[in-house]
Amino acid sequence: MADNFDNEEKDYKTFLNETKQDFKDNIGLSEGEQRRIIQTGRNTARTTNIMVSLAILLLIIPVMTILTYGFYSIGGRADKLIDVAAKTIYVTEPNMSLEEMEIEDEIGFFSMNILFDVYKRIGNEDYKMGDYDIRFALDEPDFPKKELLLEHPLSENPKPETERLFHPNASNFGFYSSEWTTLNKIPDGTVAEVYLSLSKLMSPKQVEDLMPSNVEVRWLAVDTGMEKKQVDSEGVPITPLGYPAQIDTTIWSPFNGREQSNEEVFVDILELLKENQEVSTTVARAKSLALEDRLAYVKKHGISIYGAVVTGPTPELRKLENMKEISIMRMGEVKLWNWE
Repeated sequence: MADNFDNEEKDYKTFLNETKQDFKDNIGLSEGEQRRIIQTGRNTARTTNIMVSLAILLLIIPVMTILTYGFYSIGGRADKLIDVAAKTIYVTEPNMSLEEMEIEDEIGFFSMNILFDVYKRIGNEDYKMGDYDIRFALDEPDFPKKELLLEHPLSENPKPETERLFHPNASNFGFYSSEWTTLNKIPDGTVAEVYLSLSKLMSPKQVEDLMPSNVEVRWLAVDTGMEKKQVDSEGVPITPLGYPAQIDTTIWSPFNGREQSNEEVFVDILELLKENQEVSTTVARAKSLALEDRLAYVKKHGISIYGAVVTGPTPELRKLENMKEISIMRMGEVKLWNWE
């Protein structure tokens, strides 16, 4: 019985060994071939991982884009940011305007860039004076990137001595010099922009009536209660606040005169900027607008003008030197004759 069991076990081992040998003879792979198979498997797995990652990215990109567009479209958030930035220019940059229909916006991943050109009226023509690029991370603004084409740009870090418009009761008012000598040396066949500081506060109509017929008032600087010191309550320099003196008949301008006077629009804009002070302060040159206090002052005391930006033929502008109502004149831009 035991002999039979031993014989069967021996036969089984013999059969198993023969089967293994047959497998090696018929299907066996060399060591090199085995390595190639393993490497092929690895490459296939790597390629699969890459393709899966790309597919996930291709799905994430449109989702993020849709979310970003949704963020800026909800409640008209993009339009509001554009509106605040544009109106900040109107009331903080003397004699500067923009074509609101030409403002471009570029939506990125949870960001938006606003791009627009700015213009000045010199003589009878509007000249492009540069462009702005303002980036928003969601609704947080970065400082604007500017490319300005000005011969006499205003300081990016305003200080009392670098400004062009001065309140008649400003500190050290008597130390600020005029630039009549420069204006007198400019050829007659030109038009110019000049900044006029008045010897006393006036109404907008009084300023208009003061100018000769061939001189156009472009921008009026408003007394807001802080121009005497030219800094806010914490000692930070402020920028002038004012508004265009003329009606702009273009549909998109807030100063189109259709429903409100320019003075009323100015007050409404200050309300808007106060509610969006982070954006307006970032866009403006000065890093303090102190809008709450200045708006309250204007509402209480009304519109009084302490300075103006005017333009016209250079010979006509020279005649302003002898007016007792004008205390200081500072030069702006100069262009070839276009006054027809």
